[in-house]
Amino acid sequence: MGTILATIGLGIMVGLPGAGSAIGLTIAAAAVIGMTKKRPEAFANGLILSALPATQGLYGFVAFIMYNEVINSEITTFQGGVVLGASIAIGIAALVSAIQQGKTCANGISALGSGHDVFGKTFILAAFPEFYAILSLVAVILMRNLILL
Repeated sequence: MGTILATIGLGIMVGLPGAGSAIGLTIAAAAVIGMTKKRPEAFANGLILSALPATQGLYGFVAFIMYNEVINSEITTFQGGVVLGASIAIGIAALVSAIQQGKTCANGISALGSGHDVFGKTFILAAFPEFYAILSLVAVILMRNLILL
């Protein structure tokens, strides 16, 4: 039973953050396309901002690598539950964080397209939702200790 829970968890651990990053990237990239119609010279700044939501998918993958190595046929139900709990924690936090970060970046990219100098401010504001994805990764790292006891 533990292996089943853990395996489901591994899927959540990679799937939800990856989906959130894909959605966030698409939201921001759509804004870049609109921006380049008005200010093609600002493409580099738009590209950088649109790439920010990709990190949440990476956090999920890092967690997957950390937990994948402790999964085996002898994992207990408790240990499988820890993996599932950690997966839900990072999955939901990274999913929502990436989408919201994509929206924040899209607004900044739109403002860049209108001629406003908001690259740095947008970058700073986009770090706020990222912070919660990082916190969830830290929690997942700490939860791994429960398996190793």
